[in-house]
This record gives sequence, structure tokens and C-alpha cells, in this order.
Amino acid sequence: MRLVGWVGVLLIVGGIIVVAMRGIPYTKSRNEVEVGPLKVTEQERGLVTPAVGLVAIVVGAVLVFAGRKPPT
Repeated sequence: MRLVGWVGVLLIVGGIIVVAMRGIPYTKSRNEVEVGPLKVTEQERGLVTPAVGLVAIVVGAVLVFAGRKPPT
């Protein structure tokens, strides 16, 4: 199997994990204002939806199929 196929396998595994967990939550934080000892930060919460996992599974399957060695 070529490198493309292995990338496809990783996408399939990652997609299955996302779908099984019904999405993966994440938090992004960034510094907004820092004045002397006072620091104000903003936290943004998001969710990697199961739809992204399904897309990763489909793309991974295509890559695995494309990464096959041709029959000899």
C-alpha cells in the first residue's frame, strides 16, 4: 500500500472516532487585552460535527482505493 493509502486509513480511523463520539468539542482561547497586571482573554467553544467524520471516512476510502498497488 502506498503512502496515500495509509493517509486514507488514518482518515477513516479518525472519522470513525468522531462519529462514535458524536462530535469532538474543542476550545480556542486568545489574548484580547493585556493592561498591566490585568489580562482579558476570550474563549471560543466549538464542535467538530459528526458530518465532518463522515466526510473523513468517505475521503479516506477514496484514498485507500487510489493507493492500492496495481495487480501484476
